[in-house]
Amino acid sequence: MNIIWLDTIDSTNSEALRRLPELPNGTVLAAREQTAGRGQRGNTWFTEPGKNLTFSIVLKYGEDAPAASHTIWLNYLISVAVVDFLQSHGIWCKVKWPNDVYVGKKKICGILIENSLSGGRLSASVIGVGLNINQRDFPQLANATSLWSLTGEEHPLPECLDKLLDGFEKRLPYLQDEKLREALFSSYSTYLFNKDVNARYHDYITDREYTGIIKGVAPDGRLMIWDLEAPGKPVRHYSFKEVGYII
Repeated sequence: MNIIWLDTIDSTNSEALRRLPELPNGTVLAAREQTAGRGQRGNTWFTEPGKNLTFSIVLKYGEDAPAASHTIWLNYLISVAVVDFLQSHGIWCKVKWPNDVYVGKKKICGILIENSLSGGRLSASVIGVGLNINQRDFPQLANATSLWSLTGEEHPLPECLDKLLDGFEKRLPYLQDEKLREALFSSYSTYLFNKDVNARYHDYITDREYTGIIKGVAPDGRLMIWDLEAPGKPVRHYSFKEVGYII
């Protein structure tokens, strides 16, 4: 992959989308300082300049462009790559569905995937990652942590990026092979935050809080939670923004 380091930018995802027509497949835009990073639900991603990894991977599809549903596999792929990178540093972490990475109850990484469509199929994907590496204090984020906080060591950002991208790139062929996709999905499912644990959730569809147990992810990417408080204790299926974790 071709990495382009930028000194200061509003958001690597925004810059990648602005420059999408000119950027070759496999380009990675990495920012030393990101002034307006974007997360899921329209949230802002706060990061101290020069301390963390903030980057976006550009993927472009040719004549055999996949359907829009292909993005769930990109989500599994980058989530697993981040977890494996952190585990290589001795950090036990989990994926808070759909794609935040947590260590205990503290967030260490956020992921935002944005896509361009043509005729109902993907023409390009931009995979944005914000991974806390060397930041020590998080005055604006009460539940954040970093690799430094967990290891007490500074980590060179270029080396960290190379290592993470290497794991991501090695798994790209998984997307084209059914058995390898099953292995990828199995890894993602194993890493699920709160899986098989009693926890509290907010159902935004009914505006109701309840105790449930995450049982896994359905084939269509929806989160499955066993509702322990409803009559019959059904397993509910949620799409993005339909359920929230009460941590």
